[in-house]
Amino acid sequence: MKKEPASLTTALQTHIAKAIADAGGWMGFDRFMQLALYTPGLGYYANQSPKFGAMPASGSDFVTAPELSPTFGRVLARQVRQALDATATDEVWEFGAGSGALAAQLLGALGDRVRRYTIVDLSGSLRARQQATLSAWGERVQWADRLPDQIQGVVVGNEVLDAMPVQLLVRHGRAQDGAWHERGVALDESQGGFMWQDRPTPLRPPVEIAGPHDYLTEIHPQAEAFMRTLARHLVRGAAFLIDYGFGEDEYYHPQRHMGTLVCHRAHQVDSDPLADVGLKDITAHVNFTAMALAAQDAGLQVLGYTTQAHFLINCGLLSELEQLTQAQRAQAAKLMMEHEMGELFKVLAVGAGQPWQPMGFAQGDRTHRL
Repeated sequence: MKKEPASLTTALQTHIAKAIADAGGWMGFDRFMQLALYTPGLGYYANQSPKFGAMPASGSDFVTAPELSPTFGRVLARQVRQALDATATDEVWEFGAGSGALAAQLLGALGDRVRRYTIVDLSGSLRARQQATLSAWGERVQWADRLPDQIQGVVVGNEVLDAMPVQLLVRHGRAQDGAWHERGVALDESQGGFMWQDRPTPLRPPVEIAGPHDYLTEIHPQAEAFMRTLARHLVRGAAFLIDYGFGEDEYYHPQRHMGTLVCHRAHQVDSDPLADVGLKDITAHVNFTAMALAAQDAGLQVLGYTTQAHFLINCGLLSELEQLTQAQRAQAAKLMMEHEMGELFKVLAVGAGQPWQPMGFAQGDRTHRL
């Protein structure tokens, strides 16, 4: 039976509070984020609440590109088809498949070119939704709880890196001689909830932060570990990772002094991940330089990096738009508009084996800016 929001939050808050107490009264934010999002049955991505949808009236919290317009999947399929041909493979792997909308779009566009489509998703509730959405493809679609020793095929991940837990680093300006601390979570005994608590740390951002001002930011060890894991298992093929984020210089610019951590609920954004746990998404932008370096250091080739707008246009978005109604075109155009998804969202491609030129990076490749 679906839990009411208040009882869900209370149960998850109790669970996290016990974990903090067991850890000695303090836990790093990455552990808190992991519990808030993925605690079985209670965490945001593990409970039954709606997540994905175009409008708040649906009960959803945010919209992703496949829900915004099916054109996204049809255009991405052109790149996936080229990658399958270039690597002589016939399998697609999708990490964090959400509602299953992207899988349905890719399978519909690629047809028999895909022998098997495997989804890796931590959420049991989302898996059930995916199975209902993708039932028409029968046994061609499979779900995996862990990776095989070898992956041969094309990997897709849309908005998966941003949901991986991050560590928070804070510098308290001149007041404490510019010392760096890790920001974690402790129990707020007076209010009965959670509160921030900073501890000295040897951890540092990957670049020097100029200036004496206070500075809060994120580092991404779990996402970097994911890239290294992907490199160990991908023996032939390519991976296309699509998410909002920046290269390192832009990510850690002195003016971005408040970091990128935000929450999404009912299509509204807030900055308090310690409140209403389990009822809202917690996310941070992606440091694409760190992702590319982790993949490269583990043996993969960086095949390209660009904005979502450039990538989709290179893959034929404009010709797709010509076939849509005016209303459909207005929705699909948001995929490339600078003030919508076009500029903030980036695409990183990595591959195993000899490098080749994916069509999505033919114009506007920004690999040199990573």
